[in-house]
Amino acid sequence: MPTIFSKIINGELPGRIVWSDDQVAAFLTIAPLTSGHTLVVPRAEIDEWTDLEPELLTRVMTVSHTIGAALKRVFDAPRVGLVVAGFEVPHAHVHVFPAWEMAEFDFTRANPNVSGDELDAHHKRILDALG
Repeated sequence: MPTIFSKIINGELPGRIVWSDDQVAAFLTIAPLTSGHTLVVPRAEIDEWTDLEPELLTRVMTVSHTIGAALKRVFDAPRVGLVVAGFEVPHAHVHVFPAWEMAEFDFTRANPNVSGDELDAHHKRILDALG
């Protein structure tokens, strides 16, 4: 059964995709830690990041780096957080988000109530930066 991430990547569920290539996709999360919080996901449905082939892991991290640099510029953040947690969805993914303090790495602070309009605005800003 496809994961929710595969359904977003394949267009079966709505998503604000900011990156898509033949190996990796990236899209905004609907419960961000900070504005612009993006998930970088391999297209292959592999549960744990440690099971990714080295070449695919390299591609995931290269895309995470590109997304992170764009987030830093777009949101004028002093740092960009990168977290591999792996408990929410059984599909390897990297959380990339602008960060101003360590407390923003606390997933209990994720905001599931961000408006669609705000997410749309962040999506556009990130796409423009990646342009």
